[in-house]
Amino acid sequence: MWRTTTHGRLKVLLVHRPRYDDWSFPKGKLFPGEDALTAALREVREETGLTCEVGLQLPDVVYVDRKQRQKRVRYWTMQPVNGHFHANDEVDTASWLRVEDAAERLSYVHDRPLLDRIFKLLVAA
Repeated sequence: MWRTTTHGRLKVLLVHRPRYDDWSFPKGKLFPGEDALTAALREVREETGLTCEVGLQLPDVVYVDRKQRQKRVRYWTMQPVNGHFHANDEVDTASWLRVEDAAERLSYVHDRPLLDRIFKLLVAA
């Protein structure tokens, strides 16, 4: 998720998951029969309280999790159109950060190329 400040600065939203004590982009699992975009919108709403407008699809992120399982996550750029963040069971904090600050806060190396891609896509637009 992204937004611009009144001064035109790009910010992205990162969430903190207490279960893993990590900072990442909102993400989650598909329900049976659910398509990836519907799941992405649902998960963002559940984790952040924000309803979003979907933008560009981003490259998939593939990584090996803590249990040595290969994971593939699909992402889209999104802009919030409604709602407010509320802490919940999955996410206790959300922060809007400048891209350079988000790069430092992200817990996983595999998320940094995605952040770079977001920046390049949105600055070029």
